[in-house]
Amino acid sequence: MKSDAKRLAAEMAAIVLIAAVIGIAWNHRLLLNVFRGEGVKAQQTPAAPKGAPAAAPTAAAALPLGLMQVKELFDTGEAIIIDARDREAYRKGHIKGAMSLPVGEAGGLITPFADRTPKDKLLVVYCGGYDCHDSKLLGEKLLAAGFTQVFVYEGGYPEWQDAGHPVTKGDK
Repeated sequence: MKSDAKRLAAEMAAIVLIAAVIGIAWNHRLLLNVFRGEGVKAQQTPAAPKGAPAAAPTAAAALPLGLMQVKELFDTGEAIIIDARDREAYRKGHIKGAMSLPVGEAGGLITPFADRTPKDKLLVVYCGGYDCHDSKLLGEKLLAAGFTQVFVYEGGYPEWQDAGHPVTKGDK
């Protein structure tokens, strides 16, 4: 029995040692830079060749919010809650007080929305849950339109409804 425990301990130690060696070998450049005091350097994007168009800047991403954060913003009325789903899904049910701004129609709807909404207003965009990416796409479009506080509620309408929070049907 003692020999089994010793053999098991030896095998575990060997596995940990092998994993450490692989980890050090894999990350040796990073570790050498840290030991030299250089830290981690951001990778630079190579410049475009002369005459070629410059690479487009990467789009900003809207930050995610959880159910409790969205509920607090809903209760205080600090944010505009936006449904990114198509109009039919919105009519079947949506977060109470949310406005419909379908991502498929965003090209024609964002400009009028931006004209009547301050750019620093807090916006929370949602869609059909974790598998739906319409809210992320709409969030990126809102950021590109100049809005500065855009958040995505990833749980979306299904999580909100399952939690028993206020929902409504229809166009308003």
